[in-house]
Amino acid sequence: MERRYSLYELNSLVRDAIEGSLDEAYWVEAEVSEAREVRGHCYMELVQKDILGSTPVARAAAKCWKTTWQKVNERFVSVTRQTVKPGMTLLLLVSANFHEAYGFSWIVEDIDPTYTLGDMARKREEIIRQLKEEGVFDLQKQLRLPMFAQRVAVISSENAAGHGDFCNQLLNNDYGLWFSIKLFPAVMQGERVEGSIIAALDSINESIEYFDVVVIIRGGGATADLSGFDTLALAENVANFPLPIITGIGHDRDESVLDMISHTKVKTPTAAAALLIDNLANVLARVEQASSRITMLFTLMKTRQEARIEQICQRLKSEIKNVFISQKHKLDLLETKIQANDPKLLLLKGYSITTVNGKVVRSKSQVIRGDKIKTTLQDGSFESTII
Repeated sequence: MERRYSLYELNSLVRDAIEGSLDEAYWVEAEVSEAREVRGHCYMELVQKDILGSTPVARAAAKCWKTTWQKVNERFVSVTRQTVKPGMTLLLLVSANFHEAYGFSWIVEDIDPTYTLGDMARKREEIIRQLKEEGVFDLQKQLRLPMFAQRVAVISSENAAGHGDFCNQLLNNDYGLWFSIKLFPAVMQGERVEGSIIAALDSINESIEYFDVVVIIRGGGATADLSGFDTLALAENVANFPLPIITGIGHDRDESVLDMISHTKVKTPTAAAALLIDNLANVLARVEQASSRITMLFTLMKTRQEARIEQICQRLKSEIKNVFISQKHKLDLLETKIQANDPKLLLLKGYSITTVNGKVVRSKSQVIRGDKIKTTLQDGSFESTII
């Protein structure tokens, strides 16, 4: 009868065979499908996908023990500015391990961060290339930040320190300028960044007439959590948004695809607030300058008008005086003529005036028999009756 093995014994044979034939470390390229840290150890699921699709053609478990992981992870983050996460392609130094109770896994002894950095750069370049091919890479740059950009839609984590700093600086500015701020909460680190920010943009778009500008800010999170801002879908949504978008999500040495595609990139949330304050303060200065110019022009015009009115008044006085003089001269001439034709003068010369019924008699045909006429002389008058 053939020998029977217990499962432990059979697994021990497998372990011996693996350790005997795979007794060295190997550099392997693989994509991380799962990654989690438990009590300081890192557990990963590695896959290799079909070149023409996303179906895994190989899969394996990998572990990095605590003492090794601390060193490996610290160096990886310092170079890549990111932590190991699903979707990332790694170059790992691994050795084979088979445990009777837990099965086979690769033990991670090292990770080459420069390989991942290059892969990340390639992916970023591919996203940028596609955005430029679509003609949307510079769309946000073509928008103008409104002069009175006071109604601000903010996309940020609700309890983030950066959001509080942004609001405090904006609302308590040195100029006393008024701003209205509405928060649209979103996840600002991890795998949910893309979908969360896109959902916030959709909400803003539903009431877009109430806002002048959108600010995406992040503060208080680890620098290594910026990978969520390097996605094609998020970049496309930001690029096509109808309002200017200001980003303040990075630090001195980091620039995400989102930063590149936005209207204006600043380093921090407080820098975003300072940008909006400076913009409105410049507008205020221009308004005050224009007001001063208008006042000066009005004063100058008033002075000129007053001088012109005074000149017109003097001319009117002169013209009126001339008119009065001319009219007085005419009146004097008329008075002389009237005096020359005064009937009293004729009476003094021996003439008389005869009237009938109050009318001067100039012809005998004006009177008939029986009419009473009145004759006026220089020293009196008398009445007669025509017979």
